[in-house]
Amino acid sequence: QVQLVESGGGLVQAGGSLRLSCATSGFTFSRYGMGWFRQAPGKEDEFVAGISWSADSTYYEDSVKGRFTISRDNAKNTLYLQMNGLKPEDTGVYYCAADSTWGETFGLTPNEYDYWGQGTQVTVSS
Repeated sequence: QVQLVESGGGLVQAGGSLRLSCATSGFTFSRYGMGWFRQAPGKEDEFVAGISWSADSTYYEDSVKGRFTISRDNAKNTLYLQMNGLKPEDTGVYYCAADSTWGETFGLTPNEYDYWGQGTQVTVSS
């Protein structure tokens, strides 16, 4: 059974940091591109960051570049998102997702992903 379980969300003041984790099981993590998405109230899912199989390739949405870092530990089947310099506009539910497309790649849109976690809430106060 495929599972993706996010953790690490919470309430933080603007300028603070959080580290999200996504523990996975039930699929070959090291052969999936992985991504983080977020959904703010009243808005559609937004791509935040992606990482390829071996972490050779990463990509960030413009508004988080220089503040967020995506990483993965294939030995632990876990994906991470280090978020620094948080802003109120970063508030939302953060989801991790797995992309089965073969090769060192990952999708930029939600419909390219096969598996999703249940999400973790991140709230940034001003």
